[in-house]
Amino acid sequence: MDWVMSNKEWIFSGIGVFILAAAGRWFVKRRRATKINQTQSSGTNSNNYQSAGDLNVNIGENPDV
Repeated sequence: MDWVMSNKEWIFSGIGVFILAAAGRWFVKRRRATKINQTQSSGTNSNNYQSAGDLNVNIGENPDV
């Protein structure tokens, strides 16, 4: 805590804000970097749909179903 108090001008100046923002962005990107691994197997005459999120498939005359 003493270090922060003695260096408060530097921390809150332009270079300090830049370093803090860069470190924060690095942590956020690292947290979101979870990879989604998907595999898909299919047979003969099959329809295959693959999605990492929501998938809406409308089949038939009524698309609201």
